[in-house]
Amino acid sequence: MQMSTDSAVLVINAGSSSLKFSVFRGVGAEPDAVINGQISGIGTAPRFEAKDTARRVMADRTWGEGEAADRAALLGFLLDWIEDHLDGARLIAAGHRVVHGGATHSSPVRIDDGVLAELERLVPLAPLHQPHNLAAIRALAAAHPELPQVACFDTAFHRGQPWQAQTFALPREMTEAGIRRYGFHGLSYEYIARRLPQVAPVLADGRVVVCHLGSGASMCAIHGGRSVDSTMGFTAVDGLPMGTRTGALDPGVLIYLMRANGMDADALEKLLYYRSGLLGVSGISNDMRVLLESEDPHAAEAVELFCFRVAKEAGALASSMGGIDALVFTAGIGERSAPVRARVGEKLAWLGVAIDEAANAANATMISGPGSRIPVWVIPTDEERMIALHTLRVMGA
Repeated sequence: MQMSTDSAVLVINAGSSSLKFSVFRGVGAEPDAVINGQISGIGTAPRFEAKDTARRVMADRTWGEGEAADRAALLGFLLDWIEDHLDGARLIAAGHRVVHGGATHSSPVRIDDGVLAELERLVPLAPLHQPHNLAAIRALAAAHPELPQVACFDTAFHRGQPWQAQTFALPREMTEAGIRRYGFHGLSYEYIARRLPQVAPVLADGRVVVCHLGSGASMCAIHGGRSVDSTMGFTAVDGLPMGTRTGALDPGVLIYLMRANGMDADALEKLLYYRSGLLGVSGISNDMRVLLESEDPHAAEAVELFCFRVAKEAGALASSMGGIDALVFTAGIGERSAPVRARVGEKLAWLGVAIDEAANAANATMISGPGSRIPVWVIPTDEERMIALHTLRVMGA
């Protein structure tokens, strides 16, 4: 496909009742993000919001309950609105965040009926995310069938991990049937791996532990720009405690709950994904900011457990690489919570980590002190930009 600097791509991150979007304009190494927004309340009373890069409101529209509740109609409205606000640029494709690409998809792919059928078969592996990703793809195809669509996978960045990092100690036939460690947040880690040589060229081939800490949290060992190991495994509930998710849990606990409490699969799913994590431990909130401000001892315990697990996993991931050359914090908590970074740094003093108090409080790019053996960085992630870059690459191939 012929592209020019007047080309634009739409980036979509779809949830159950909301859809976040960004529009990137131009081609080359760094297209410009010109519009960001979301459609919330899908299925009830939708609201459309859009802002420019200066955070100025470009649009704010609501529909009454039952009006424009159809996802395809809302996406049709979105594309029409975008095309009216591109100042002559041409929308050439839509790139989607798709949580699961399975064992076969190690890179983004243009979506057709065959690809869509493959991704549908992966729904049981990501039942809380994949159906909404695919619903947006189908709705957009119905509203604008001529617009090419590209799937960008959260699992793809991890597909090159060594076999032992991807394998459970289960019978081989189960592994071959797809029960393995996939890893998630791959688009975020891929963006950080792309940024590292720009921020610190010496780390381009280094061993880096990246902490993607937000409501959904995970960590990744990156060596030479490639994923070596990660805390999330078969599902996005594994690894670190999160806002409402348990993180790693002895599977025997689930067997016990089934037998002693009579919990079925649906009840366990609600427990693991919605009632646990920071919310479950604190009994107060899943929001780290609320917990840090609270005087309740249970809030303090939730924060302490979170930081303890981050530090513990950092040591494990360093072991997977045979050492560590840098530590990176990213995502909502990682980028903005100085207290969490400070506590993790204290727990990693044995590795030679020393956090500079003033730099950390200022959310500086480098927050390690001059005496720190390991540099510590805060690098904002940009999954939307990564999706835009992938989409442009696929469309230009």
